[in-house]
Amino acid sequence: MLYTDPANMLFVHAKIITVNPLRHIIEDGALLVKDSIIADIGKTEILLSKHRDKEIIDLKGQIIMPGLISLHVHLAQSLIRTAADDLPLIEWLCERVWRMQGCFTKEDGYVAAKLTIAEMLKSGTTTFVEALFAERYGFEGAVKAVADSGIRGCLGKVVMDQPRYATQEETSMHEGLIEGEESLEKSIECFEKYNGMGDGRVEVWFGARTPGGVSENLYRKMVKEARSRNIGVTMHCAEVKADRDFFASKNHSPMTYCRELGLLAPRTVLAHMVHLDSNDISILSESGASVAHCPTSNAKLGSGIAPVNELLNAGVPVGIGCDGCPCNNVMDELQEMKLASLLPKALYGDPSLVPAEKIIEMATIIGAKALGKDKEIGSLEVGKKADFITINLTDKLYAQPQRDPVSMVVYIATGADVDNVVINGKFIVKNKKLLTLDETEIIKEANIHGEEVRIRAKSPGGTKWPLI
Repeated sequence: MLYTDPANMLFVHAKIITVNPLRHIIEDGALLVKDSIIADIGKTEILLSKHRDKEIIDLKGQIIMPGLISLHVHLAQSLIRTAADDLPLIEWLCERVWRMQGCFTKEDGYVAAKLTIAEMLKSGTTTFVEALFAERYGFEGAVKAVADSGIRGCLGKVVMDQPRYATQEETSMHEGLIEGEESLEKSIECFEKYNGMGDGRVEVWFGARTPGGVSENLYRKMVKEARSRNIGVTMHCAEVKADRDFFASKNHSPMTYCRELGLLAPRTVLAHMVHLDSNDISILSESGASVAHCPTSNAKLGSGIAPVNELLNAGVPVGIGCDGCPCNNVMDELQEMKLASLLPKALYGDPSLVPAEKIIEMATIIGAKALGKDKEIGSLEVGKKADFITINLTDKLYAQPQRDPVSMVVYIATGADVDNVVINGKFIVKNKKLLTLDETEIIKEANIHGEEVRIRAKSPGGTKWPLI
């Protein structure tokens, strides 16, 4: 499919949440796209008078905001949606998720990547970080899915050499997912071959497995390569109590361990980070590393609630991630944003914690900072990339009366309310229609391949209640 090009288009009569340094919200605002960048932004009346020759798109009171950035995603796991519900993490991982993913083919991986990306795009995510893309899923397919779809993707190619979780002594990973020390070299090969493809929208990162799944020697080799080549690093960390037990077995806390191995640095994104102490937070705040907060996944798997308020107060960049479809089960970051605000309020009995304004920052400019891309994306400013979404709540009963657009985005909107998605100055979703991928074909392929994976893995299927 071909992109629709809005170059030199003027979007008018919108409420614009800029997330610029002054956090301006423009009532009856307009935004001019020229090629791939934002060329002008301000009041509709002023921009209409300045740019009379431009094609005009009247948004009629919709909200324009920066595209959402999901800092933690598993592209392959969309084919496992609803196949591992209501289980504790280690059983969920070892008995269901790894078992099914270990039976993937490269075609399965490509279909899953397209399904996950299509869902993210239609619900407003314009940039994401893939956490652990295994060799067997077919990395080239993930690159193609990103390049063809128009999304921005930081693709974490798996780095591992120990097939177990945390303090487990025996092999617990499905044999189909086991990779050795050569996984680092394969990741470097992928970086050299694919980084920068799709008009620069494809970035290849290192997707390190959770401590316990990577030897300390391999971590050090990976860090050396990451620093010399400017490769981003993402890693699950301190997600469940078993992770904390692993660090204790090494006479460390989560962040003293990561610091000793050189893992803490800018463009390192640590996912989950639930089980931290005050010293961990202090170390992290001085490191430049960032956190991907995944509230739905952590709640559903019973992992706990990350100390988001403490991390933010310490100056740690905390963004938001949807995680994967077996533990969420949707890739709708707008829903994730609401829970990210509500959990700290409930946990501490303080409704002022992590307000809607902070959540907008976490999903946009802070996420961009975590990727080292806050000069390019994450806010709507002249000269930045034209990455933005429009949310239409104008005719929704549940959004009336219309007052505060920030509150409406965080506490009311879901992905179903996204009307338009523009990335790099191109329409990707227009009037709710995905222009770059064939939704009908993706749905058909996903059901076929999802069931084939389940059968291959001999995994339970269907509802737990009697099906008649």
